[in-house]
Order: sequence, then structure tokens, then C-alpha cells
Amino acid sequence: MDYQLTLEKVLDRATSLFPEREIVSVRPDGSKHRYTYDDLGDRVAQLANALDDLGVDEGERVATVALNNYRHLECYFGPPCSGRSIHMCNMRLPDEHFEYIINDAEDKVLFVDPAFIEKVEANADRLETVEQYVVLADEVPETSLEPVVAYEDLLAEQSTNYDWPDIDEEAECGMCYTSGTTGKPKGVAYSHRGVYLHTLMCGHVDANGVGESETVLPVVPMFHANGWGLPYAATLVGAKQVLPGVHSEPGPIAELIDEEDVTLSAAVPTIWLEMAEYLEDNPEADISSIDRLTVGGSAPPESLIRRYDEEFDAPIIQGWGMTEMSPLGSLSVLRKEVADADTETRYANRAKAGMPVPAVDTRIIDDDGEQVPHDGEAFGELQVRGPWVVDEYHNRPGATEASFVDDETGRWLKTGDIATMDGEGYLDIVDRTKDVIKSGGEWISSVELENELMAHEAVSEASVIAVDHEKWQERPMACIVLRDGHEVSGGDLDEFLGERFPAWWLPDRYEIVDAIPRTSTGKFDKKVLRDRFADVTLGEEAAD
Repeated sequence: MDYQLTLEKVLDRATSLFPEREIVSVRPDGSKHRYTYDDLGDRVAQLANALDDLGVDEGERVATVALNNYRHLECYFGPPCSGRSIHMCNMRLPDEHFEYIINDAEDKVLFVDPAFIEKVEANADRLETVEQYVVLADEVPETSLEPVVAYEDLLAEQSTNYDWPDIDEEAECGMCYTSGTTGKPKGVAYSHRGVYLHTLMCGHVDANGVGESETVLPVVPMFHANGWGLPYAATLVGAKQVLPGVHSEPGPIAELIDEEDVTLSAAVPTIWLEMAEYLEDNPEADISSIDRLTVGGSAPPESLIRRYDEEFDAPIIQGWGMTEMSPLGSLSVLRKEVADADTETRYANRAKAGMPVPAVDTRIIDDDGEQVPHDGEAFGELQVRGPWVVDEYHNRPGATEASFVDDETGRWLKTGDIATMDGEGYLDIVDRTKDVIKSGGEWISSVELENELMAHEAVSEASVIAVDHEKWQERPMACIVLRDGHEVSGGDLDEFLGERFPAWWLPDRYEIVDAIPRTSTGKFDKKVLRDRFADVTLGEEAAD
């Protein structure tokens, strides 16, 4: 049957079957806004009518500069369901990149949370295509933005009925940009078909398993790769959604989990590292309703996975993906053979990136262009393809040519991740191509060193980078943040790491820092560390 896979069908299912299911948002002042999928549907229709009045044509884009709240959720559906596209902007980008992505996307209307008005104001003079600003609030605060209107005023007089157009499933529904840590951000345009299929996979029992009985709390920002697909997945199945807004610190998140009986939450590892410390210091905090936590963006250390099992009974499922993949690629769910294995085997596999989810094809290519065996040892660059994996970058033919490869089997995305795959089909992301350390021609995984360092009782955070060496070209240096009240020597850490790694893997230098810098999406920012220690050159004696 010729059935077009479009986002309007996702919304329609929620409003038809689960009209009274609740969506909870935390306002900036900490109070809660509550409404239903029925209310969501009415307001999405009002938004679509408002976009008609603003003159936003079919195929044009609107931008959102917002965090996780009900108004942003309405923007997830209003533009794409009415034939436009939503560009979710990362407000944490430097001004140069923030300005670039809005101009490159040619956004016509910009929706902004009050908390980020200053960011938009600072760049407004250079935003060439924006014709209207909409503040996601009841009223417009004092601002230099012009023309500007409050979101509630924009919707107030609009009808709650809308004649939804017939949309080609291959039409663009949304756009995100890569974080641009190694150059200008790259635009990634998503189709209705790709996002719909990605949404279905988020509900698959061997993936995120999002179901209608869930209460879903995405801590991952909704501007980050479609909020990892959770806003669409929760809507499709009619799950209760809890949106934290600006309140992403451990205390408010733990409180939300308790008060709203959250069963599934998702965030980068740094969030759950901070949450573990908070729960240790605040034993009265209760996250017992959690069935599982999804972690992505970077690999959580095995020690953190064990800690959440043993202390909080909140299993961590690691996910791997990319903005270019909408973003789901693999999840560390345990297949039967592994689930029946011993404890150490189970933890070793849960600490990996996991099995590719259905419909994502993977291969690992070595330096000679050959596929490596699935033995858990041979490594190379991970390449992927699938129905929600894009096949080009917006307006970037050079980047497209560099990142995609065509052969007799089809088109593949070169992920830039160095990986292995074992006989059970579990991917292990050894490193990023730009982060792997090549010492005397041999590779050292910064990720494995970091995860082991963070298992030490004295270490809170760790990031390992390559520094120049007179003899070996590159050697690892570890930047670590100590836990409060702890001290540790380099010799202690060498002894600890030496139980798992060969001597030549061990860092030549340990640098105690107050904090590890973060990227705009919350990952450890190794580029900042590499710049900070760019003048460091180690001598031969350090590696002997």
C-alpha cells in the first residue's frame, strides 16, 4: 500500500488514541505546566495557521533557539506537518557558528526562549534571512529584536483546525547542524520518511523500547539531533512526556524523576556522572521509578554502569549514533547469548556501543580499504548506511565528498569513528580518528584510558589527549579532575592502569585540572585541551 510516512501521522495517532495523556513542562520559575496530547494537537494547528499568516511558504525553514518545553514540542510538529521544516539551533555554539547556521539554513522565522534572547540579539544584525522573531512566552520582554511577537499572541486568534497538506515522505521535515568542533558546522537535513522510520525504531524492543506506558524525560537538549528522537517516539506511542526546560542540574532532575514517576531518561555521560555524585551526597533523593537510562554522545565508563546498577538500580543502556544518523545507530542491549553469560561478560558488552539496530548497515574498513573480521580485535573506520542516515550535507559539496563513499554496494557514511566488532555483533568505538593517539606507529585508545581512569576512586573526570614527543611522535597525557577530598599520584594511576593496559599505553603525564571543558552538546572538549597544551613536548626519557 502506498502510505506516506509523514510526521502528521505521528501527531494524529497521539491525539486520536491518547488525547488525555499528559505532557509536563517545567517553567523557568520551577512551576509546572501540564496539558494533554489533545491540547498539543490544537496548538500545533494554531501554529500552522500562524505560519500561513507569516508568509512561510512550503519547503521554507523556521529556526528554534529553545530547550525542552511544550512550546518547543509544538514547533517539532507545526512546521513539518504543514509542509515546512524546523531547524533546531544549538544556542551554545560560538557566535560565528550560530550566525552561520541560521544564514546557511535560510531560516525565515526564529522562535526563541526568553533565556536566549541575548544570544539572538548579539547576532541579529548579521541574520540575513530572518523576517520575524517569536518569543516563546506569554509576552515579549524588553528586547532590541524587530519585528517581534509573543508566541501566545501569535497563536491566540488562530483556529484549532488546519487542512493538513499531502506531503511527500521524501520532503524535508527538519534540520540540525553538527557541532563544528573541527570547522564550520555541517547542515544535516532530515526527511519525513527517515524520521518516521527512526521513530518506529525508537520503540523497538531491541532498541529504546519506548512504549505507551512510559514516562519519558529527555535531559538531552531537543536541539541536539532531534532530541535523540525521543520527542517524536514518545508522541507516536502516546507516552507521558516530562520536559525539564532550563532545569537540567542533578537536583531538579532527580526531583522530577521522583515526582512524575519517570521510567526512561536520556542524557550524555557527564549528566549521569554528576547525578551519581548528587545521589551519593543526598541519600533522600529517590530515582527508583527509573527502568533504564539511555546514555549517548560519548561512552560511559564501565564503572559508571556498575555503579548505577549496584547503588541506584537504574540500568544504563549505552547508545551510539551521529547527527547524520537522526541519530540512532546502535544500542548496548544484551542479546540472549550475552545475557546468559557471566557477570563480567555482560558488563564488558554493556560498556560497548552495542549492536547496530535493525535497518542500520555497518562495516569497518581498514587502512587498505578492506573490511576487517568480526573478532573484537581488528579495527578500522566505521561506515554506515540506512533509511534514516543522510547521504549529503546541506550546501557543502566538499564535506559531502570527504565524508561519503560510493561503491558497488551503495553509498556509505564514513563516521570518523575507529571501531571493532566482535563475533556477537557488538560494536566497540575505540576512538575518533581525530582523537586516537599514534605512538611510534601503534594506536592507543584515549577512550579506553579515560574510562579506566574514571573507575579510580580518586578520579571524578578524565580526558586523554595526544601531545608531541621527540621520539614517539605522540604520547598520551591525561587531564583529570579529582573527587572532593581525594589525592592521587601519577605512580598510583600508573599502577591502576597497568593492571589492564601495557606499559607503553600509560600516560606520560598527568595534569590535575579544576574542570574538563565541555562542547556545546556536553561532551568533553578535547580540542580546547589540545590547544591549551599545544606547547607541551615530552622527551625520550618519559616513554622509556
